[in-house]
Amino acid sequence: MNLLSESLLELIRRTSAEIPEDVHRATLAGLEREQKGTIAASAMQIIEQNIALAKNKSQPICQDTGSILFYVDCPIGFDELAFETAAQETVTLATRKGYLRQNSVDSITGKNDGTNVGPGSPSLHFHQHRQPTVEVRLMLKGGGCENVGAQYSLPNEKLKANRDLDGCRKTILDAVVSAQGKGCGPGILGVCIGGDRATGYEFSKRQLLRRLDDRNPNPELDRLEQDIVETANKLGIGPMGFGGKTTLLGTKIGVLNRLPASYFVSISYMCWAYRRHGVALGPDFSIQQWLY
Repeated sequence: MNLLSESLLELIRRTSAEIPEDVHRATLAGLEREQKGTIAASAMQIIEQNIALAKNKSQPICQDTGSILFYVDCPIGFDELAFETAAQETVTLATRKGYLRQNSVDSITGKNDGTNVGPGSPSLHFHQHRQPTVEVRLMLKGGGCENVGAQYSLPNEKLKANRDLDGCRKTILDAVVSAQGKGCGPGILGVCIGGDRATGYEFSKRQLLRRLDDRNPNPELDRLEQDIVETANKLGIGPMGFGGKTTLLGTKIGVLNRLPASYFVSISYMCWAYRRHGVALGPDFSIQQWLY
């Protein structure tokens, strides 16, 4: 095995088994927020125990190890085809080792070849930059939270949502209410305002690469992010839909240009098992730094 494959294997192992520190801190804060002796507090305690067990045993934190999404920032001239081959081979090895569960199937036949490799799996997103470094971020996104993602076209008469930030707020909160406990809450939202239907969804997932404790540089979006979390946590939905004060751990919002005729709000929901890690690779592709 070459150094690139070794580094990718360790990235997959850690992402599958270990919640990032920023997410863990938010989870512990949610546990403190819940009233002792309630079902919500009990649910958060079980989540915390799950986090500790997965890390200590180096085993997947959830039985659904999810869609495998690689985001690669690379210099000009980087061999993307070689990276794709290495990623596919490493995903197969990680599946054989049990870091990933065998849960990628042919969409027509339902056949599972046990490798997690096939059309669109793993999914790779490359972005060139004028730096010599290679940064690889990995997100494992489960099916339960993926199922409660939503996309709205404004204006929305039912929600009385116009083409403005208040209208966006109404649609985002509607997505939270519609999800209830089905997305394995407490959840984290990645949101894109604008774009087309495809780019909006893709960019909303990219927002989930941000740290939970960061702040949006756009003051209006920063206020909206904080407001969505505060308001959602007053809805009484709570962890797993059991009621309580922890419905969301965070909301991250980005914006893309749109056509005058379209105004989409795309929402990607992430479950409490927020599996996202990243590495900076050296010239020999060894891990030089963990990004989260």
